[in-house]
Amino acid sequence: MGLLRIGSRGSQLALWQANHIAALLRSRGHDVTIEIIHTTGDKILDVALSKVGTKGMFTKEIEDALADGRVDLAVHSLKDLPTEMSPNFELAAILSREDPRDVFCSQKFENINALPQAARVGTSSLRRQAQLRAIRADLIIHPLRGNVDTRLRKLESGEYDAIILAAAGLNRLEKTELVRQVISVDVMCPAAGQGALAIEVRAGDTKVLEQIKALDDRSARLTTSCERALLNRMGGGCQVPIGASAELFDGELRLHAVVADPDGGKVLREVRQGSDPVALGNLVADALLRRGGDTILQKVYGREVVVPQQP
Repeated sequence: MGLLRIGSRGSQLALWQANHIAALLRSRGHDVTIEIIHTTGDKILDVALSKVGTKGMFTKEIEDALADGRVDLAVHSLKDLPTEMSPNFELAAILSREDPRDVFCSQKFENINALPQAARVGTSSLRRQAQLRAIRADLIIHPLRGNVDTRLRKLESGEYDAIILAAAGLNRLEKTELVRQVISVDVMCPAAGQGALAIEVRAGDTKVLEQIKALDDRSARLTTSCERALLNRMGGGCQVPIGASAELFDGELRLHAVVADPDGGKVLREVRQGSDPVALGNLVADALLRRGGDTILQKVYGREVVVPQQP
């Protein structure tokens, strides 16, 4: 069937994802190789992601390789992929989704409520920070960068009392020993697309598209399309305090979304149902913007450091 070259970041989790997709393709008779590509986000490790003003910081270099023909498909964590894609590319498949929720990891404490006053919690996500501070304003939030192993080592060394990570990455790498609490969506709404893997190809590359499309999962496609529609309507990148989590119930989508001031002082939530993923995402986004979400986001975008924004 010909050789398929996968472009991937080089982190342990990214390579797990690329190898997972490679195995699925090989089981269908394809020859597959993996090309490691270093992205801007991998190179900037001493700055919180919310303070880096680069759009597509985990995807641009991989897309460049795809456009140049150096690779045939790109594997991404969907939450890293900008909601407005270049017309040169398309999403050939969104795979069956892992748990999209966030988890609380700690050596000593069983859950968020058990943390002592002024406990040190690690996260570089404004979305997580805002929702944490909304329920525990006393917590001291510290930046946390690096791959999964690096973050867990920092927790184990005592730099933090707890850290917040995505359940999906820990489940995939089988590193769940320090998970103490799977955080309810009502408490901490996940990032749009969290837990989903996406395969990106060149637009119009029908040969590769035909080979990939069998991996597309209908449920994951519907839920993530809804979440990404909301994020796009709100003008948000992957590092703004916006959360979106859609689920399928009896053939309908239920979308839970949040936009929050990074200090946790104002948190706006909406939960609505509908059948059309894009229409529902736009509807919930408009409701949040009308209730004051536009003011929150203007404050975030207008700060001294520019937050990645789409478009």
